[in-house]
Amino acid sequence: MKSRIDEIDRRIIAELGKDARLSIRGLAEKVHISRTSAHARLQRLIDDGVITGFAATVNREALGLTITAIVIVKVDTDWTTVSESLATLPFVEKVQALAGDIDILLTVSAPDHETLSETILRRIRSMPGVASTRSYVILEERPGTAPEQVLDIWHK
Repeated sequence: MKSRIDEIDRRIIAELGKDARLSIRGLAEKVHISRTSAHARLQRLIDDGVITGFAATVNREALGLTITAIVIVKVDTDWTTVSESLATLPFVEKVQALAGDIDILLTVSAPDHETLSETILRRIRSMPGVASTRSYVILEERPGTAPEQVLDIWHK
């Protein structure tokens, strides 16, 4: 990171965390700075790697992905090789390395129970390097608040 993040930068990040589609004008109004300043600050935050992209939040169910599971994976080989292979599988949303006795944590969403079962039992468990899996179906989910959306968690 090349520059220090100040209070105005934090407010810019928080506003974009709430609505990444804000125009420069809208962003400037919400943060109470000029459009020129908003544009320059946003560009600096992007150039410095603080803001790494803009994404849409998608409703899985609206896409037909009605069942999601967390899958714990233990490997008996190199994590990198297995994780790269797991990340290419259809329905695997996220692959994370963990410290401790669990090697990999997957988030897997599928259109139905049969597809989820197929993905976990036949694709993930049979993958070379996977020693074992344990799966937990998510019954209900509530969104939390992303850190970039809350100003009072940052300490000076």
